[in-house]
Amino acid sequence: MRSGVVRTAANIDESWIGTDARSLFSEVLGVECHVLNDADAAGVAEMRFGAGVGRRGVVMLVTLGTGIGSAVFTDGVLVPNTELGHLELDGGAAEKYAASSVREDQDLSWRDWGHRVGRYLRMLDDLFSPELFIIGGGVSKRFAKYEEHLREELGNNTEVVAAHTLNQAGIVGAALTAVQAG
Repeated sequence: MRSGVVRTAANIDESWIGTDARSLFSEVLGVECHVLNDADAAGVAEMRFGAGVGRRGVVMLVTLGTGIGSAVFTDGVLVPNTELGHLELDGGAAEKYAASSVREDQDLSWRDWGHRVGRYLRMLDDLFSPELFIIGGGVSKRFAKYEEHLREELGNNTEVVAAHTLNQAGIVGAALTAVQAG
């Protein structure tokens, strides 16, 4: 999203590219609307009510679902519209290697998939040196199943936790954004 306009459509229909979603939704609903990507919304919730509360420095939320979403914060301020699931890992987009959907499609064990996620986080760690990784998306509630394997790849230099608001983070963050916008 940029200024309410859809810029990419990795996991939604391509017909949305170029659509002024903010204006479209405002017109159809008859009220002023605000839009942001789902991972940014989840990050907003976690920084306000969850694992990111009071955290300084770089905090990264990574959502693992159909694809990989990302939200990056510096001293609590969102750097909007990061699409770090599209970074290259093993010759393709990271989300084609470590998304939750890949675990299901390839029938990967939690161990094998945890190692993949750990490799992805290690790449992000090398690029951004965050203080904290927050894992969001539906698999956040199963964090204990892959946490150990993820850490085997990432190491123990960077803290990694499951999102406190679990898979509801995007909804909570979107509502918070709407309230803050007035």
